[in-house]
Amino acid sequence: MTKPRLRFAPSPTGSLHVGSLRTVFFAYLIAKQLDGQFILRVEDTDQKREVEGAIDGLLDILEWIGIKFDEGYSFGGDYGPYIQSERQEIYNKYLKELLDKGEAYHCFCTPERLQKMREDQQANKQAPRYDRCCCDLSAEEVQKKIEAGEKYVIRQKMPMTGEVKVFDEIRGEISFKAEDLDDHVLIKSDGVPTYQFANVVDDHTMEISHVTRSEEWLPSFPKNILLYKSFGWEAPKFIHFAGVLNARGGKLSKRDGDVSVESYREKGYLPEALINFCVLLGWSPYAKASGDKTSKNSEILSMEEIIKIFDYKDIRPSGSVFDIEKLDFFNGHYIREMDIEKLVELCKPYLKGKGKRGKDEDFIKKVVAVSQERLKMLSEIGELTDFFFEDELSYDHELLIWKKLTSEEVKKNLEQVAEQLTLIPEDNWTRASIEDALVTYIKAKDEKVGNFLWPMRVALTGKKFSPSPFEVAEVLGKGESLERVKQGIGKL
Repeated sequence: MTKPRLRFAPSPTGSLHVGSLRTVFFAYLIAKQLDGQFILRVEDTDQKREVEGAIDGLLDILEWIGIKFDEGYSFGGDYGPYIQSERQEIYNKYLKELLDKGEAYHCFCTPERLQKMREDQQANKQAPRYDRCCCDLSAEEVQKKIEAGEKYVIRQKMPMTGEVKVFDEIRGEISFKAEDLDDHVLIKSDGVPTYQFANVVDDHTMEISHVTRSEEWLPSFPKNILLYKSFGWEAPKFIHFAGVLNARGGKLSKRDGDVSVESYREKGYLPEALINFCVLLGWSPYAKASGDKTSKNSEILSMEEIIKIFDYKDIRPSGSVFDIEKLDFFNGHYIREMDIEKLVELCKPYLKGKGKRGKDEDFIKKVVAVSQERLKMLSEIGELTDFFFEDELSYDHELLIWKKLTSEEVKKNLEQVAEQLTLIPEDNWTRASIEDALVTYIKAKDEKVGNFLWPMRVALTGKKFSPSPFEVAEVLGKGESLERVKQGIGKL
């Protein structure tokens, strides 16, 4: 029995959309689930929208995500070429077969005539559909017009009455009225095939067993099935995934913020988080995953775990909302679980290290480690840690004031903090020892801890929010910590 074959067939028209990432990932998982092969095919028939370098960018981002192809564009195989612009001879062959069977026809209508036709249909409240003006032209008439240099397209000849029934693996049987189906264009006036024609020919000749795509292609589903029937080919199984929605329930678009996978990588989202997040947009592990199925942690799944329990029959036919907070949750989890050495390397491009400290590998490691628990994305590390690398902090002295304390009271408290820090030996300068010494001192005086630790935090960081002052002091070291506390005293 031939192995199942699935493909991802993107257009090189820009960056990879997060919705497309979900589509390619589902296709990849189905191929793995069925012990099949996964193919990369580039569909570049829309050459006007093609973006230079888009294919290389696509390959780069898919490799980063961890999607592995068995064959296809740049990977090789026995079913090439794997890019449509190099398959014109194949399309010409099957186009001739379709024309000879009378399943398609030449259309010589000008853009002006088509525009007038649509306006008349709209005025008469009719559904937009080509009126088949050229459908019954004789072979002689067609040849004469071609020889005269008239431009033409090739249209698919659709049935005029009855129903076209199709079957989707998620939605089941779907019926379409033939009267609603337009004789759509298969070959454009420049001879280049449209998506509808090239896609069917490519899937058949590459022996694709399962076609996976977004539900936006459902209206063209009956046209595809009729094209398979026109050729006498067995159609593959079709799986249409529901869309990825914005918070308002509409289609996720650029108006909703970042939608490209590249932009999420640039912000410091991890591939593990994007994979984990995307697979849950329309699929749930609860039916097969073990453990506590009500806990949020039960949704934390590695690529290996997902492949083991994934079943495309569990994919929901309804849309899923892109929840950025949930993506942040996953990303934060994977950052916290990451080995510190690896995290340091990933964080380096985002650090704002200056001077000697910015080149001190041990210091950078301590800075990243103290921030690891607070990171939701790697790009936050710069803003969260910039104060570590400053020689002198710049902040308003009012920030040092805690609640109803006066400047004089805050100054006095900071002076006591400096005194206690001075007493801690250099070789015992740890977060635990700093905390123990200061908290013990403050409680012995029957004072409120916040009256001392708030101004200490601000003096050390110049920020309202930061890691604890004990953690910051440990990373800065005794000398720098005392210097910053003294600078804080000088501001009061």
